[in-house]
Amino acid sequence: MMEKKSGRIMAIDYGLKRIGIAVTDPLQIIATPLKTIDPPILWLFLKDYLQQEKVVTFVMGMPKHLNGKPSKMGKIVEQIGTQLKKNFPGQSFYYEDERFTSKLAVQGLYQAGYAKKDRADKSNIDKVSAALILQSFLNRQAVV
Repeated sequence: MMEKKSGRIMAIDYGLKRIGIAVTDPLQIIATPLKTIDPPILWLFLKDYLQQEKVVTFVMGMPKHLNGKPSKMGKIVEQIGTQLKKNFPGQSFYYEDERFTSKLAVQGLYQAGYAKKDRADKSNIDKVSAALILQSFLNRQAVV
């Protein structure tokens, strides 16, 4: 279980085309989709965001196969995770299983009444997936 420090937790759903970002409120109670960014601007976005908001923990979605073994994309995510830890050593860092988050994100957008075109918009799916990854992490912390 992580030690609870005051500040936001940020989840990153890393993809080669888009990166979904979600954050908690400063009390770390609610996970909210923040935005979707293009991979080339990840580091600039994080640097800018951390100048404006106190982020104490990063959680990265870890893509896995159904059998629990990391996927090919998992190796790329591990490389990004290593860079993240190096670039932001003051924040704690965790991986969270991201299996089924995209499917759950589409279902959530449908249940929330989003129009079909909004549900098909991959940027919406990615940021909601990041929020689901973050909520999963928060739920596990609450149980421990």
